[in-house]
Order: sequence, then structure tokens, then C-alpha cells
Amino acid sequence: TVMGVMANVFYIDQGFTKEQIASVSKLFGLVMTLLGAGLGGLLIVRFGIMPILFIGGVTSAATNLLFLLLADMGAHLQMLIVTISCDNFSSGLATAAFVAYLSSLTNLKFSATQYALLSSIMMLLPRLIGGYSGTLVENLGYAQFFLFTALLGIPTLLLILLQWRKQNRLEQAND
Repeated sequence: TVMGVMANVFYIDQGFTKEQIASVSKLFGLVMTLLGAGLGGLLIVRFGIMPILFIGGVTSAATNLLFLLLADMGAHLQMLIVTISCDNFSSGLATAAFVAYLSSLTNLKFSATQYALLSSIMMLLPRLIGGYSGTLVENLGYAQFFLFTALLGIPTLLLILLQWRKQNRLEQAND
């Protein structure tokens, strides 16, 4: 979310044309998001929510490192395709897991309201930080900015691991 605010500006600054950006992000981006979400749903059924939520978090943070590589390559179209494809695939996977996780926290009577509230709270901090993305890029440069956004995933991964561990303890206590 923090990185996404700067994506199109970054692509233009790298020297990609608007046509290249649109065709790659719409074609590969949409297809890969749908594939990631579909695979995420299948994996959740097979392995449960928490492992896929963790994998989605790792891959989402890791794909920001692809943007870091792209920052040093200039207008390299094949790398743009790989970067957008991987980023959108991981985003689809992570989103499927996150929707499943939030849905598991809600009461059936109030699921829509509770889901809306939880998802809004979840986006609050990234949106606030995202508002300063331009300033961060000006001060850090693109490469350091993308490294920063990748590192932002670490606290999230730690929270997922804590919750996963807590759920495992509860399941063992109930057995």
C-alpha cells in the first residue's frame, strides 16, 4: 500500500511509456492478481488461513525488492513484466488470505459491518504512511524507498507468527 502510491510515478521516472505501463499493469497485473487470489483460496482450503497469510506477507514484502532491482535497470520492459506479475500475484494471494482471516473474526450476524470496520482499521496506518511516499522517495531515492517498504513487512510477519502460534496453542488445548 505504501509502495503502490508511487508505482506509476516510478514507472514514468524509469522511462516507460504510458502505453507500456498500461498494457503491462492491466494485462499481466490483472491476470496475475486473479491467479494469485485463486491459488490463495485453494491453498487456504488445503493448509488453512495462517500459513497462506504468512506466505502472502512474505511474498508481498519480497516483491518490493523486485522494484528495487528495477530501479537500477531503467526502462527494462521484461523486468517490468516480471515485477508487476510477481507483485500482483503475491497481492492476490495475500488478499485472499487476509479476506479469509478477517471473515473468520466476524460474527455472522454482523459480518459486513465488522469486516468493513476491521479492513478500514487495517488500512489506516499504510494509508497514512503512503501519503508521505513522495517525500520518502525525494529523501531516500527509489532504491532505498523500496527497501524501506520491504522492511515494513517484517512487523506484519511477526504479528502473523504470534497469532498463528496463539491459534495453535488454543487448538492443542481444545484437543
